[in-house]
Amino acid sequence: MTRIAIVAASEKLRSSLAAALRASEEFEVVGVAASSAGVPPSADIVLFARGGDTRQRTSGEAAVGTVLSNREREILALLADGLVNKQIAARLGISTNTVKTHLELLFDKLGVTTRAEAVATGVKRGLLLL
Repeated sequence: MTRIAIVAASEKLRSSLAAALRASEEFEVVGVAASSAGVPPSADIVLFARGGDTRQRTSGEAAVGTVLSNREREILALLADGLVNKQIAARLGISTNTVKTHLELLFDKLGVTTRAEAVATGVKRGLLLL
């Protein structure tokens, strides 16, 4: 069973998503919050949802409800601390190639192309608290 936390500004959106996910045997909702500060560390996946945005996205924008894995959140936080790939790899006990793979996936999910953009987008979306 996948433990999931939901982050959304709208109470209605939070409760609707939580109800839908609780109806599935695949998910256990472990947290529902208005900001990332309320995300429990036990969550395997954090779903960030933004409601009411009906404009069309450009190809460079990430999808609404970006879901980052725990490892992607860790790497984003280490990016914000200014660590380079080799330092991130040492800190997490993984190879630099694995760090590069996580960064590619993270950049795709956030719709960014640079480390600075990833950090700025993470702060803007409430994924990072600086």
